[in-house]
This record gives sequence, structure tokens and C-alpha cells, in this order.
Amino acid sequence: MFNSFSAADACKLLANGAQLVDVRTTAEFSRGALPNAISLPLQGIMNAKNVIDKDKTIILYCLSGARSATAKNYLTQMGFAEVHDLGSFKNYNCE
Repeated sequence: MFNSFSAADACKLLANGAQLVDVRTTAEFSRGALPNAISLPLQGIMNAKNVIDKDKTIILYCLSGARSATAKNYLTQMGFAEVHDLGSFKNYNCE
């Protein structure tokens, strides 16, 4: 499936207060994450409502895009309205 959500879209949303959420493991997160990212490992996605704001736009990322796609499905099913999948952290290019 082609991901139509672009890095430019992500930058625009982040500038307007969106939450950047890293769904990699805590070990991966501790080795380096994107600026201001929130750690929410996919294994703990069911705790999302305790970690991220349901009323704010969410942008997910991981290493390859597989976990962020899965996380997007879970969050959408859990009632999070605006969830976007950036895919790999390598897609990020905001200044």
C-alpha cells in the first residue's frame, strides 16, 4: 500500500502542535529518536490513552514503517481520530 502522507505534511502538522510518536522499542528509542518524540512501543500500544493526547493529531514512526502501520490501525480502532503514519524515521526531514 502506498503511503500518501509525506514528510512535508508531517512538518506542517508538527508545527501546529501534532504529537510525534515513536513506536519502536524503548531500547531503540534510547539509542536516538526524532526531536520531541514520545516513546510508545508497539508492545504497549494499549496504554496509548495514558501516554498521548487523544485530542491532538498523532504522527507515528518506527524503523521500517511496519510497526507504525500496525500502530495506526490499533489507535484508529481505539478511537484516536487524527492518526498519520510517517513510516520510517528516515522519512523525517523537518528543520
